[in-house]
Amino acid sequence: MRAYTARADRFDVKKSYIDPETLPTIDAATLRRVRAMMARHRAALVVIATLVAGGALLHLVPPWCVEQIVDRALPTRDRTRLYLLCALMVAGPLCASLALVAQKILTATVSERVMRDLRVELFRHLHEQPLSWFANAAPGEAISRVLNDVAGAGSAVSSTYVDFVESSLALVSTAAMLLWLDWRLALVAFALLPVFVLPTKSVGVERKKLKRKAQLGMAELTGILSETLSISGALLLKVSGTEAREVERLEAKADDVMALSIKQTQVGRWFQMILGLFETIGPALVFAVGGSMVLAGHARLGTLVAFTALLRRLYGPARTLAGVRTDVITSYAYFERIFSFLDLRAAITDAPDAKPAAALRGEVTFENVCLELDRKHILEDVSFTVAPGEVIALVGPSGAGKSTLAAMVPRLWDPTKGAVRIDGEDLRSLAVQSVRKQIGVVTQETILFNASVLENLRYGSAGASREAVEAAARAAQIHEFIEGLPEKYETIVGDRGYRLSGGERQRIAIARAILKDPRVLILDEATSSLDAHNEKLVQAALAELVRGRTTFVIAHRLAAVRGADRIVVMDKGRVVEEGTHESLVAAGGLYATLAREQGLAPA
Repeated sequence: MRAYTARADRFDVKKSYIDPETLPTIDAATLRRVRAMMARHRAALVVIATLVAGGALLHLVPPWCVEQIVDRALPTRDRTRLYLLCALMVAGPLCASLALVAQKILTATVSERVMRDLRVELFRHLHEQPLSWFANAAPGEAISRVLNDVAGAGSAVSSTYVDFVESSLALVSTAAMLLWLDWRLALVAFALLPVFVLPTKSVGVERKKLKRKAQLGMAELTGILSETLSISGALLLKVSGTEAREVERLEAKADDVMALSIKQTQVGRWFQMILGLFETIGPALVFAVGGSMVLAGHARLGTLVAFTALLRRLYGPARTLAGVRTDVITSYAYFERIFSFLDLRAAITDAPDAKPAAALRGEVTFENVCLELDRKHILEDVSFTVAPGEVIALVGPSGAGKSTLAAMVPRLWDPTKGAVRIDGEDLRSLAVQSVRKQIGVVTQETILFNASVLENLRYGSAGASREAVEAAARAAQIHEFIEGLPEKYETIVGDRGYRLSGGERQRIAIARAILKDPRVLILDEATSSLDAHNEKLVQAALAELVRGRTTFVIAHRLAAVRGADRIVVMDKGRVVEEGTHESLVAAGGLYATLAREQGLAPA
């Protein structure tokens, strides 16, 4: 089994912004991975290249027809050739347009498939990372990778790849035809290429810098909106009276984005004007030189007319290719960042010989368990056994390691040393999902999705019948409340369940756990934030939930765990006491001190 490396925890978190000034160097290994990924779509890419090549050649038909009409059909008064060439002038561009439509459809299909595959792979891989990765990552970092970085990589397929192939083929085919028409005029046309290529590259790089800065500003603007327009954000603004300040913050960021966007549109405008002038100077120069050659009898008029018609297809692709290097490296940078995420080693994986867990009895054993994270000892030499059906309370000061120890049961963490066994089997020898399906967790912060009550109850038990759902809701003391909602079980609970109170959300979470029917149950501060009325209801629901199950109860309020079969007291990652409430109070140790502070023991 692979151990989790520190690389994921210490991963250098970056925003989804690639600075053109710090573009990475091309690495052969990364290119091989890009090629391997694109090889799945090799046939489609070949067809796209063929369609692009066909379109490039078909666009050469009209100038050739002009040359033939002026130099062949008209001088010989050949009406048949004239009409045929006129028909070809229409048929060539029509076929090129059809090829372009097919190429666009196929390119979009391949691009969307690449992005779909990458997003699914990234999503799956990110959920294999430890909880510490999500705790250390910048807000929205994972979402940005899945959406923005993948979109950047997709543009390499839909835009950069096609632009490069199309411009290259157009430039080569046009240059070849110009040489075929008249090599002397071709040299005149080629002499103007540096005027179009060299300035275009520098202007393109500058515009890309400003564009990416504007994208970064827009991302920050989106972040402000997502924070302040959420339910929790709006509530904080209202109770803090900071609406005006947030409007000013948004206005300042919007001004930055506006200024960058305006500056981006202004960059290179003088250059574009001069370039437009040279686009007229080029044909004029060719006409001057070519016209002199025609008058001297050294060239044909049709050749000259066809030649000038082709010039635009020479300079346009040359300008595109001048800036394609930056596009290629930027697209490569997105792939590199995606692969860096896919290279993160998963914290918890199945061993090659992992076997599915049988139906659990619920015996849990901690054998000399140690856990070290970032060179900090979280747990040290923890050893005790929980019998099937036993209710164990984990208590102690904040940071004692209670929640971390309980999280080892569903393998959210693996011990650095020692072992956690369930029914005598080392958890690392069992398939992770087969164990987690038999473990229920109810935490202080109840997670509900913006979906119906029924969908939230069935989360983790998708095949449960309506009767089973309602039975679980009754056991959790929440059925009557649900029946009183406008749409009953089909009522949408809102973002994170904000349409419900804390006690209602908690009872729905308990009903969800009852529906799952776990053999092992973890209750992590499940009643700590409730008022007396809701706590009474939740405690009644919990009494139904823990019956016959191995249960870990984590609590700061000792009143909630007095009735536990056994209380395990933890401090600084170690087990310091074990026993019942009465025996621990009598022992006069840490538990007795905590009990006195909470009025549960005589001072």
